[in-house]
Amino acid sequence: MANKDFVYGIAKVTFADFVIGYIEKGSWDWGGKKPEAVDVEAEQVPDAPVLTLLQKNGQIEPTFNIIQLNYENIQKVLGGTCVGTKPNYTGWNAPSALVENTGKCIIDFVSGQTLTIPAATLLGNLGGKLTLTEVSKLECQLKVNKPATGAPYTITNTTASSGS
Repeated sequence: MANKDFVYGIAKVTFADFVIGYIEKGSWDWGGKKPEAVDVEAEQVPDAPVLTLLQKNGQIEPTFNIIQLNYENIQKVLGGTCVGTKPNYTGWNAPSALVENTGKCIIDFVSGQTLTIPAATLLGNLGGKLTLTEVSKLECQLKVNKPATGAPYTITNTTASSGS
């Protein structure tokens, strides 16, 4: 049984109701930005600020690599079109116009929690090296956007309906 005092391990990543393929081991990084604040200094108080004005909360901005490069995974991340018919696609065509890939993102952790981002933008590109010792990958960045209502992201105990 998982210990809910720790968050670890990726069980499943879902973006816009599509389960993304294998994530490269060790590639997930929360990234993001630390909280921002401005200190107000006073001449009479030389050793510390007299007030700290908060400017912005901390943010996450995960980066990760998808290594399962079937044509459907490529299309869901990079846009464009799959060639052939599902489930037997025979190729992929890159997009000819700007791709805006937005939707809800759900990350189920092995440790028994689920992170939900109601409004996210997924950016990706074909990357890695083309060698006989490693695989090519989709290098991804997940931007957390402000949802219409509620928190920008939540972490809750995983329920049976969210799967993992």
